[in-house]
Amino acid sequence: MTIDRGRVRWQCRRALLELDLVFARFLERDFDRLDDGQLAVLEDLLRCEDHELWAMVNGSRPVREDRWKEMIALLGRP
Repeated sequence: MTIDRGRVRWQCRRALLELDLVFARFLERDFDRLDDGQLAVLEDLLRCEDHELWAMVNGSRPVREDRWKEMIALLGRP
């Protein structure tokens, strides 16, 4: 199954300003290089509530799922 990149890109729009800034940088820098497996992980991660996701990205909460660690690292990269 091929993942709809447009839909995942749209789901990266978040209500929390800090996450919007993180995702803007991520979409510009890394998004087009993701393979289908990475897109599936990102899609799963995007189901998290904004404050939980932000806490994992900024390191104040451990990453809940091992499969998310690579994606969180990409998101948190300056």
